[in-house]
Amino acid sequence: MTQAPDTAHLAAQETARGSAVLVPALCFIVMITSMMQTAVVPLLPAIAVQLDVGTDAVGWTVTANLLAAAVCTPLLGHLADRHGPRRVMLAVLGAVLIGSVLCVAWNGLPSLIAGRVLQGVSYALFPVGVAVVRGALGAHRVPMALGVMSGALSVGGGVGMIAAGLLYTEGADYRRVFWMLLVLTVLAMVVGWRVIPHTPGSGPRDGFDFWGMVGLAFGLPGLLLALAQGGTWGWLSLRTLGCAVTGALVLAAWYRHERRTTSPLIAPALLTARLVAPAHVAAFLVGVAMFVQFLAIATFVQISRQEAGYGFDASVLETSLVYLLPGQIAGTAAAAVSGLVVRRFPAHKVLTAACAVGVCGFVMLILAHDYTWQVITAVAVINVFVIVAYGALPSMLIGSSPPGSTGAVNGINAIARTFGSSLASAFVAVLLATITIPGTSTPTEQAYIVVFAVGGAAACAAGLVAVTAHRFAKYKT
Repeated sequence: MTQAPDTAHLAAQETARGSAVLVPALCFIVMITSMMQTAVVPLLPAIAVQLDVGTDAVGWTVTANLLAAAVCTPLLGHLADRHGPRRVMLAVLGAVLIGSVLCVAWNGLPSLIAGRVLQGVSYALFPVGVAVVRGALGAHRVPMALGVMSGALSVGGGVGMIAAGLLYTEGADYRRVFWMLLVLTVLAMVVGWRVIPHTPGSGPRDGFDFWGMVGLAFGLPGLLLALAQGGTWGWLSLRTLGCAVTGALVLAAWYRHERRTTSPLIAPALLTARLVAPAHVAAFLVGVAMFVQFLAIATFVQISRQEAGYGFDASVLETSLVYLLPGQIAGTAAAAVSGLVVRRFPAHKVLTAACAVGVCGFVMLILAHDYTWQVITAVAVINVFVIVAYGALPSMLIGSSPPGSTGAVNGINAIARTFGSSLASAFVAVLLATITIPGTSTPTEQAYIVVFAVGGAAACAAGLVAVTAHRFAKYKT
């Protein structure tokens, strides 16, 4: 009599065979998240001209993307915990693919914004990827995998900017860059289908928190919309204050509901538990520091030195290749090392050290930014900080949350970073538009120094949060 094969044993063999390529595959997939965000930024002026729309209208291609991310990321992380991360990741990639098709198939603003909404779902790829890693790899391999994946997420932002600079030339169709994103999404779907293992969901399945979903869907976008559009509407305008107040009130009601319901969409402990809450606060602050550096450098180096007394007259292509690419190379090397570091040392100590490195990078920018090599060096140092910090944060969360909440808690952390980036974007835009050379719209050198100082302060604050985190007990189920 032939004995039926042991299903569990076969599944283990399949996972072992795929683990060698699993982490590189996930790195490729999660890079799409940050590329979807940053590759579009240099194209906004060209999109406005080619579609014959105003800058306020074209700005919705970024705002709509962030709003979709705010709504979908924690929800999809929760669904990955319930039903298994593979099917959720493939569904996310399918939505991103449809969005990418909308961006290239029709040359109009409505289809572009609709496509960007669907591309915003890509923000969930990283927290879902963390759930894949935790379910498929042994505990001793998880920290290294998370470090490398986090590095890939950060590197993707620079790669998106560089690719946009290489693909787009003056007068060319802006959709070239969206074709690139479409091709990458197709490749990611193929890779995900072949490599991502079948792992069962380990989260609770007793009912679905409909009202919790509604609360998140209205609360988070309200706050994010106020940040994203406040500069356009006016920070004290009725629309801005209305969105901010409404979002805050809805989220307060949502949190009260989550505490009382028996099957919450996001367990309150995943927001406020010891070690979990510091990780979210640190993620917010690292998001601020990262985007402050990203936006400030991208504009600083393009300023005409003859007109302003500083800057390097760099084109978009020169900005990408000369000033951003070396930092991304340094970040890639840091990503490879950060996994080993997080595996050997406690995650909160790694985050503290990374933040100290970040403070040094911002101090370098404040004190020395007159020569190309000085800016390149400082950007590389800050990139190392961001990538190592991003590698430490998921490890802090995994060490303080149960397996059944991996996707949800990392989804919340991703949204914290998004809010930090949005706040930094709004702050940089306001500051550089306010402190200008008399008679021009060009920011003064002092305006950039203030921006760099804020980035350093955010990095320092994140380090202080990490220093105090180890005093709290680990999360208990």
